[in-house]
Amino acid sequence: MNAIKEAFKTVSDLWSLMVGLRVTGKYFLEPQRTVRYPWKALSNTETYKGHLELVGGGSKDPFKPRCISCGMCALACPSNCITVVKKKAPKPTPEEEKALAEAKASGEKTKDKTPKDPEKFVYDFSLCSLCGTCMENCPAGALRFSKNIYMAGYSRNDFLFDLVVKLRESDGVAPAEPAAAPAATSEA
Repeated sequence: MNAIKEAFKTVSDLWSLMVGLRVTGKYFLEPQRTVRYPWKALSNTETYKGHLELVGGGSKDPFKPRCISCGMCALACPSNCITVVKKKAPKPTPEEEKALAEAKASGEKTKDKTPKDPEKFVYDFSLCSLCGTCMENCPAGALRFSKNIYMAGYSRNDFLFDLVVKLRESDGVAPAEPAAAPAATSEA
């Protein structure tokens, strides 16, 4: 009886080995999918979701963010990696204060002069889970994932961004290719 159990176990183990070898052989015969970067260029960068970036205001001012500083993105973020700081209202001149007092006295509604664009939009990429909840909750459509696949850093602080500054410094286009290495110069 014991010999039958051992023979059955041996056959079962061989069957398991054959199933594993069949899976290995199937993938062994398929073409290689691994890209040997940087010797070969990547071809699937359209689907890459990088860090968040602010969307510019359009044709009027592409370097002014579309953000209205509502803070919905920061409230919705499960990772707490977004902090939005509103701009403060400019101090009214004496003439404006007098006009506001007259408008209040007559019962007119006064217009809020607080700017809607953010002073700072701090984003910590090292905490971000790239879930996209912030983009879904943004009423102005001011956030998107970047296509920057060449981001690297030496510390966590390298991934702490002020997206307003980053938008103003950008040229509106995310890099698609890495920058070429500078030519070596020889000094004689």
